[in-house]
Amino acid sequence: MPKVKTNSGAKKRFSLTGTGKVKRNHAYHSHILTKKTKKQKRNLVHDAIVDRTNMKQVRELLNLR
Repeated sequence: MPKVKTNSGAKKRFSLTGTGKVKRNHAYHSHILTKKTKKQKRNLVHDAIVDRTNMKQVRELLNLR
C-alpha cells in the first residue's frame, strides 16, 4: 500500500502544540492593512487553536490519525 501524502498547503498553515492541539494563524493580516485599526492588527498577530468542529478535516489533511 502506498504512503499517504500530507497536504502541502496544510503543512505550511498549521502546526502542532505540545499537547497535540493544532495551531493556526489568523486571516486578514497579510495586506490592506492601512484601513485596519492598530488594535485589530495587533489582535490578528496571535496564533489561535483550530476549532473542534474543523479538527477532523485538518487532521486528515496533515495525516494525523
